[in-house]
Amino acid sequence: MATIGEASRHSGVGIETIRYYEREGIASKPARAANGRRIYTSQEIGELRFIRRCRELGFPLQDVRRLLAISNGNSVNCGEVMQFGRNQLSEVRAKIAELKNLQDALEELTSNCSIGSTKCPMLETLRSV
Repeated sequence: MATIGEASRHSGVGIETIRYYEREGIASKPARAANGRRIYTSQEIGELRFIRRCRELGFPLQDVRRLLAISNGNSVNCGEVMQFGRNQLSEVRAKIAELKNLQDALEELTSNCSIGSTKCPMLETLRSV
């Protein structure tokens, strides 16, 4: 059994984030001690780690909730899980493309800059857009 602080340290999830996940029904609500404090089991701490890993991979909370439900179920549907992974991979690829376009635009803007110039081409371009 662990307090919320210990659960936070063991799972890598911040205390306020744990409380948020519980309020939103993403994480299970732990039992309470006689003094009202939350008491976490190793299973609940494992659940918090699972959620953290999903979030690190960029899964939206609704997907995390569903993946957790699948994970806690009696039969795991790998095809459904794979679809979540493929959808997230598609989102990541789209973000990478957006970032690449941003990189190209910034490289073009900054390549026109010359140190010591009184007229800055980058600012002129930004003003004209």
